[in-house]
Amino acid sequence: METGKFFHNLMERKDFETWLDNISVTFLSLTDLQKNETLDHLISLSGAVQLRHLSNNLETLLKRDFLKLLPLELSFYLLKWLDPQTLLTCCLVSKQWNKVISACTEVWQTACKNLGWQIDDSVQDALHWKKVYLKAILRMKQLEDHEAFETSSLIGHSARVYALYYKDGLLCTGSDDLSAKLWDVSTGQCVYGIQTHTCAAVKFDEQKLVTGSFDNTVACWEWSSGARTQHFRGHTGAVFSVDYNDELDILVSGSADFTVKVWALSAGTCLNTLTGHTEWVTKVVLQKCKVKSLLHSPGDYILLSADKYEIKIWPIGREINCKCLKTLSVSEDRSICLQPRLHFDGKYIVCSSALGLYQWDFASYDILRVIKTPEIANLALLGFGDIFALLFDNRYLYIMDLRTESLISRWPLPEYRKSKRGSSFLAGEASWLNGLDGHNDTGLVFATSMPDHSIHLVLWKEHG
Repeated sequence: METGKFFHNLMERKDFETWLDNISVTFLSLTDLQKNETLDHLISLSGAVQLRHLSNNLETLLKRDFLKLLPLELSFYLLKWLDPQTLLTCCLVSKQWNKVISACTEVWQTACKNLGWQIDDSVQDALHWKKVYLKAILRMKQLEDHEAFETSSLIGHSARVYALYYKDGLLCTGSDDLSAKLWDVSTGQCVYGIQTHTCAAVKFDEQKLVTGSFDNTVACWEWSSGARTQHFRGHTGAVFSVDYNDELDILVSGSADFTVKVWALSAGTCLNTLTGHTEWVTKVVLQKCKVKSLLHSPGDYILLSADKYEIKIWPIGREINCKCLKTLSVSEDRSICLQPRLHFDGKYIVCSSALGLYQWDFASYDILRVIKTPEIANLALLGFGDIFALLFDNRYLYIMDLRTESLISRWPLPEYRKSKRGSSFLAGEASWLNGLDGHNDTGLVFATSMPDHSIHLVLWKEHG
């Protein structure tokens, strides 16, 4: 009996398949309009089970994997509209999606740029930029969570450290203990230690150290022997800032006697005394101009000197007897002081005051912008780049995103030794201020001298 029923059902199945084949042939021969009418009629005869079945299958049939079907160029164009976080989620959809998304160089380069990352457009490896982006979001999260840095100390001086200068992984410290020391920041080891006068300012290179002193003189020392090779006498007040250029064979010094002196570096003779300041000259900067204006051309050497209220611009070059090109100030009101830090890169001059950060265009001397930080009074400038600025106050070190003018990170500072003149603290590596690149977020960020004569260092934490 059961066997007969089975064959009966099998026959029914065969009959059904024959009927289905016949109706399929007929259906395919119809016009589109007739096909639509046939479907409408069948739908009208269907019950709830059939309609649910139809709904579920239609959804699947209508889905199209556009990334798989579209030409690669069109896929890349569409992907550019998605944010990176969505793209990372899309990478999980399938191997094909991951392959296409990971191959879109422009998407990942743009994502990196939006984070403030420096992009080398010559590198066209999309996977490289995806990895850079993943590394970048980890570093940016560390910054947002105030966990990107670590600290250490340099111990070795026996009296107040007043002068600091940093270059290429080496930090020079000048102290009231009549010594200057050169430190390897990565190891914390003292490379050189030489006997000097009291140091109010220091600058060095591989061979020599130049010091400005509270004894009103400037001196040049040889690292290897500790010998003083030159002594520059002529100021009648403490020398608070020095800069020099071997190509020009010129040294410049700013003093508490309100003057700037220009010296022959190798001969030690005073070539000129620049007057016009009415306060201590706390900063001198010798730098090549990078922009053209009515007053200077790219490649010209420019001297900037700053006091409590004004920044003066001098065309130093080969012409020693120069006249002041321009005097910059933020206010006629003498109650508004400039911070003793000054940024000049040949294109822009930046200085901070109680009114905010001022940026001047060096081609026109116009104020490009004033960045106000009302939530935190009197932020002092440490470093200024294309993307980020490094600032600080009595309690914290801050990183500002200059595109939004918002503070994106901070780091607590100990009770460091305060200095109105401003040389007892400095920024370390500066290239990351123009955009991080996954390699330049290493080494020294900030250094300051402490009341116990040690040097407090803030360093980039290594990538996890």
